[in-house]
Amino acid sequence: MTGLNKIQYAFIMKHVTNSEELAHDADGMLYDPQVRASLAEFAAGGDIARLEAAAAARAAHKSVERLRTQGSEGRGLSAGAVDVLIRLRTLGEAGAHLGDLARSAGMTPRNATGLVDTLEGESLVRRDPDPGDRRSVVARITPAGLAWLDQYREPTQRAMAALFHGFTDTELHQLRHLCLRLVQNQQRIAAHLSATEGVTPA
Repeated sequence: MTGLNKIQYAFIMKHVTNSEELAHDADGMLYDPQVRASLAEFAAGGDIARLEAAAAARAAHKSVERLRTQGSEGRGLSAGAVDVLIRLRTLGEAGAHLGDLARSAGMTPRNATGLVDTLEGESLVRRDPDPGDRRSVVARITPAGLAWLDQYREPTQRAMAALFHGFTDTELHQLRHLCLRLVQNQQRIAAHLSATEGVTPA
């Protein structure tokens, strides 16, 4: 990372957060004056466009997750548990081994196991023996889990409609595309680090 090592980058992204007071620049684009001033001082005259974009992406992620967490915790589940439940619904009766579930959800096997434990305790997921490997189990969604998601769907759609108020379909497609380009770049960097430094990709 040119001009910014990993420790410095982690620090600035952790401690520079978006404030409540946003403004419009000369092109009519939103920016955060507090974040811009902090990053300008940090960069000592260098270009801050990428740092500002990263801070804005992080703030947007926090906004989405805060709303999702509030909605799911009000119904007794964390946002992570809801994600697992949705993935298991998509898989249907096929279910998923915990390791496969962890990889598809981008989490550690230990976290996936903990979330499945929680869901199983609520009778929303069950563990079944794997007929092909008696040492392994398959997690499957239960009828109660399907009903829980049915009840969760409408308030979630209302919350997302409120959060993305004023966005056109074109803007939503562009936002999705740009976010996934960031994901692709992160995956490319992780693969490069793994190949050159023996670092396991996150």
